[in-house]
Amino acid sequence: MQFNWGGKIILGLLGMLAGGPIGLGIGVLIGHMLDKGAERVQTFNPFRPYGPGEQSQIQTALFDTAFSIMGHLAKADGRVSEDEIAQARAVMDRMQLSEEQRKQAIALFNQGKQDDFPLDQTVAAFATSVKHRKQLILVLLEILLQTALADGELDPAEEAILVRVAEGLGVPRAQFQQILNMLLAQAQFSGARGGHSYQGGQQAAGPSRPPLSQAYQVLGITDSASNQEVKKTYRKLMSQHHPDKLAAKGVPEEMIRVATEKTAEISKAYEMIKEHRGFK
Repeated sequence: MQFNWGGKIILGLLGMLAGGPIGLGIGVLIGHMLDKGAERVQTFNPFRPYGPGEQSQIQTALFDTAFSIMGHLAKADGRVSEDEIAQARAVMDRMQLSEEQRKQAIALFNQGKQDDFPLDQTVAAFATSVKHRKQLILVLLEILLQTALADGELDPAEEAILVRVAEGLGVPRAQFQQILNMLLAQAQFSGARGGHSYQGGQQAAGPSRPPLSQAYQVLGITDSASNQEVKKTYRKLMSQHHPDKLAAKGVPEEMIRVATEKTAEISKAYEMIKEHRGFK
């Protein structure tokens, strides 16, 4: 066990200088309290660097949990359809998994399909392994939601499972609903755009243009937000999904590809709002 004596020594000496032996005792006591607090901060600090092997363990936990729950979601209505299998394969393609990784993902997916799959225990184990990395919890939830929304809608049985997952991860229902609404808006925004993009603030010619209200939904704000709030929200969303930051948090490279896909829609929605409001 490592002991932390820094606070005791420093405050003890200062106390002795200020109040003699009594000051020494008080200083040592206060220093001890500070040292214990420092130890707790070091243990639970969400910004502390990873320990040896910790990042690899977290990456494995994220990969295993995501694909096993994907399998459970696929069988939410009692059977796994060809469309749901195709969706799972599409996720693997988007992640550009190697042949070995694909085999692992399929095995995990099949585990999740079993009637006795321990959903709550799986979620609890993941939450424990990354309890000081809230960003990883949100990445897992977003990947699962994106998979469930691959067909453009969320089945009630799938939503019930995802709500259980969110609760097990400690994500409030309001935050879960906000993430769901944003992802739905992003999917609709992308579909309405028909694959066309903005260039220099102008939309390329195309058959349709998403409504402005949908652009606000993509950012998770309303049209009553100030220009400053719009900019702040956009910067926050882009920062949260920046590949370098996700990698530093321990997100596997394969999942970063999926997690950062939506940044394109966030950027296009922001450009649309900027064009309408006329700010830079």
